[in-house]
Amino acid sequence: MSKVEYQTTLNTTVICAGIGVHSGARARMVIKPAPVHTGIRFRRPDLDVSSDILARGDHVTEVQLGTTLTNEDGASVATVEHFLAACAGMGLDNLLIEIDGPEVPIMDGSSSGFCELFHNAGLVEQSALRRRIRILDTVEVKDGVKWARLKPARDNILTLKAKIEFETKAIGTQQMAMRLAPGLFARDIAFARTFGFARDVETLKAMGLARGGSLDNAVVIDGDDIVNPEGLRSDDEFIRHKLLDAVGDLMLAGAPIAGVYEAHQPGHAMNNKLVRALLDAPEAWCWETDAEAAFAEPSARASVSA
Repeated sequence: MSKVEYQTTLNTTVICAGIGVHSGARARMVIKPAPVHTGIRFRRPDLDVSSDILARGDHVTEVQLGTTLTNEDGASVATVEHFLAACAGMGLDNLLIEIDGPEVPIMDGSSSGFCELFHNAGLVEQSALRRRIRILDTVEVKDGVKWARLKPARDNILTLKAKIEFETKAIGTQQMAMRLAPGLFARDIAFARTFGFARDVETLKAMGLARGGSLDNAVVIDGDDIVNPEGLRSDDEFIRHKLLDAVGDLMLAGAPIAGVYEAHQPGHAMNNKLVRALLDAPEAWCWETDAEAAFAEPSARASVSA
């Protein structure tokens, strides 16, 4: 019998700060434990808005070079994907994040800093069963040569498979498959940094983007060369980061997914389109918990390691 899964939160509050890669604005995040069924919620204490910003696909309002969430009162938080990827990859269900700026700090361009924060704080199992989204039928979206789909799987975790193709020799064709099993995200994916092209920098800045971008928080490609003096963290860092982004974007479905994600040339727009298509197709999925846990004693949940 597989291990019964309960919802989790952090053992203690953690704090981090940094600049946003696009806004260039500094923000401080206070990441707090939250009760069962809270989900991942952001709160903007710097704004005159009391309502939370729920991390869910239908609250996504921007997918250009990052994912932005906006609530019904107009409060928003941008570039949430690396943080959400760390939450999903580490198995966190319930958090309240107070952030005093418009954008999640980019840190080093990966999820590793958030994973380290969560690991040091520790995770705690809660009294409620974890709910999964079980894929029952294939859901697919397309945009030219780009496509993404979710398919049924036999086990209770998410398997990811993706392929990217770029003309530059610095990337070329890369593909990878991985299972989002405990420990594997932090080991194999979290370190992979976001990337961009030197030719696009001035255009992005003219659009009000990439104002906080630097070689400290992104891999920059110029022609066929890597500009960063330290080079890459792995030869296939680019496809690993695409899987990292997918993990974060798919968490916006509202729960861990039991299924298979497959994609060609994926990005935030395609991933959000897939999440919305899934939520709009209730016949293609169902809620699922470990029913056998209903008789387990909930009073003394043990801490769980990430």
